[in-house]
Amino acid sequence: MRLIVAGAAGRMGRALIEMVLRSSDLKLVGALEASGSPFIGKDAGDLVGLPCSVKIASTLADGVARGDCLIDFTRPDAALERLAQCLDKGLRMVIGTTGFSDRQDERIASAAKRIAIVKAPNMSAGVNLALTLAETAARSLEGYDVEIIEAHHRHKIDAPSGTALKFGEVIARALGRDLAGHAVHGRKGEVGERDPRAIGFHAIRGGDIVGEHTVLFAGEGERLEITVRSSSRATYASGALRAARFVGKKENGLYDMRDVLGLR
Repeated sequence: MRLIVAGAAGRMGRALIEMVLRSSDLKLVGALEASGSPFIGKDAGDLVGLPCSVKIASTLADGVARGDCLIDFTRPDAALERLAQCLDKGLRMVIGTTGFSDRQDERIASAAKRIAIVKAPNMSAGVNLALTLAETAARSLEGYDVEIIEAHHRHKIDAPSGTALKFGEVIARALGRDLAGHAVHGRKGEVGERDPRAIGFHAIRGGDIVGEHTVLFAGEGERLEITVRSSSRATYASGALRAARFVGKKENGLYDMRDVLGLR
């Protein structure tokens, strides 16, 4: 399978490139970076110390060989630019980028009528299993308070994380609640008693934390915690490549990692 990696010089991009170059069934045919990046024109293999003949480009039009799927872990605006290019060339996409607005999500859903897309805020198998466990817990633990705590490295620019929001969406749906109307982001001052229907979010940023998420269900006399900790981006890269293999067999449609992992 021929893959193109967007955000090639980023943390996830490098992890993906290394894993693809070491794979026996995947081939790197393109590597993309933002226009003006000092890495444009350089060999993608140099990013990870492995032999490779793929030059980093800024768009799919810049001599990038035709691929089967583009993997994007960048930023929303950049990902949507890649989406337009993929639509034009009939490329499938794996989108791990987070922070999309509702309108941007609608654009992705519309594009999925023409091309196959896997979109997930977290490609980790453990996280996606935890999502299923959280959904089951929410349906079973009536009257329990729900709090979501996440921690990431100091360089992360959005909060709460896309994964934390995904936990919130899954739990809110299981509880029959509208997340936008019941989400509470941090607390300070005289906030009064906790709304029993609230879903709390708390974000920690520091150091080189790859990613940690805990969903806390607190009841009278007990609490249940579902925690998943990622210590390496290889977990996300492995999941993204699994998603690429999955989407390579699809003509169109919008999928997430629970589809990829057979958890539905």
